[in-house]
Amino acid sequence: MQVWDKVRTLIACFFVFLFVAPPPNVFAQSHVVSPSELQHANVAASQAREKNIQILNNFFSTPLAQKALRDHHINAEQVKTATVRLSDAELAKLAARADKAQHDFAAGAIADHLLILIVLAIAAILIIVLAVKL
Repeated sequence: MQVWDKVRTLIACFFVFLFVAPPPNVFAQSHVVSPSELQHANVAASQAREKNIQILNNFFSTPLAQKALRDHHINAEQVKTATVRLSDAELAKLAARADKAQHDFAAGAIADHLLILIVLAIAAILIIVLAVKL
């Protein structure tokens, strides 16, 4: 019987050690994403957003865009306000379209009247998005 008592004590000690002793990686504090990586991603997203806002502001600042907005009684300040309120995805999509339209116009691939339609379409989208978000 004495052997069984020793075995039982050994098993009990094993389970106590197993459940009481913390695993070694608990103290390691290893994160899936480091704080510096999070900060870098945050800075990159902020810079991309600022770049996209600048692209749209430059697009609406061209003389042709200003004239199109004036001729169709669209307030340029309202368009700029709507630009800032867009989500990152919406902003990136519209900035890409505006940038492509500007490059196509500069290359002669599209005419004045088509660029005016693009300006008005983007301005209308911005104003609609602003109205929905308010």
